[in-house]
Amino acid sequence: MFRSTLLALAACFALTGPVAAADWPQSGMREHATELPFRTLWDRLEAAIEANGMGIVARASATAGAKALGIEIPGNAVVMVFRADYAVRMLKASVPAGIEAPLRFYLTEDPASGRATLTYRLPSQVFAPYGSTDLDIMAKELDGVFETIAAQAIAPNAATE
Repeated sequence: MFRSTLLALAACFALTGPVAAADWPQSGMREHATELPFRTLWDRLEAAIEANGMGIVARASATAGAKALGIEIPGNAVVMVFRADYAVRMLKASVPAGIEAPLRFYLTEDPASGRATLTYRLPSQVFAPYGSTDLDIMAKELDGVFETIAAQAIAPNAATE
């Protein structure tokens, strides 16, 4: 029975396949390819997050995890971002929406060029399924915050650490 279940799951994955490059970025996402090295973009992103009054809740790096296994992969990291006052507003509008926080920025490195890309889902898209006017208002505010953070992080004249 276990074997047949595994085979059925494998068949499902084979039929659906991975997300094709043509399907990326998905609707409601912003993607900014840059000329910046991965670490530089990461540093600039974190500085822009702080400069715009948001908090870094956590960082996750597949690159660091792979390195711990002795495997080298291109730069890949998620920076999770939110702020307490937005959390209070979010939960007042919709407790189920709490699963969406913190919001994320995704950094990737092109292995051929070493250039980094910054991707994120617009907060208005993240929170849209909850059907709350108050949540939609907050999410639109966050769209602007995220767009400003991204613009500062990728700006050619941005200060580096």
